Amino acid sequence: MNFINEAYAEETQAVTTTSTTADATTTPPATGDALMMNIGMVLVMGIMFYLLLIRPQQKRYKEHNAMISKLDKGAKVVTQGGLVGTIEKVTSDHEVVVDFGNNVKMTMMRSYILGLYTDAVSSKVANDDSKKKDKSSK
Repeated sequence: MNFINEAYAEETQAVTTTSTTADATTTPPATGDALMMNIGMVLVMGIMFYLLLIRPQQKRYKEHNAMISKLDKGAKVVTQGGLVGTIEKVTSDHEVVVDFGNNVKMTMMRSYILGLYTDAVSSKVANDDSKKKDKSSK
């Protein structure tokens, strides 16, 4: 009987010793510290979201509006549908008449014009030239 009591006493003493050392090394941070860490992470994520998504989109929007406002009669443009035409007449601040050839003329909103045709062609040619140079160097 004595043997069982001694074994039980040693076991409980070992458990309390290991639990106190484990508690001492893994103390959770104070509530205020955890709250500040969470708020800090939310702020960092918000700043990254702004810098990586919102700011570049605003920049593209401003550039597109500046390009659209400069469009005038005779400019060769590309629409969002991929059609290429020439601006024949500016009807208002928001609309233009685009001539697509063969007497096909359409009144379009300026916002549906992607850009100037010369800009679209020059960027495509530059990309094609760089691909050809890469293939020839191999």
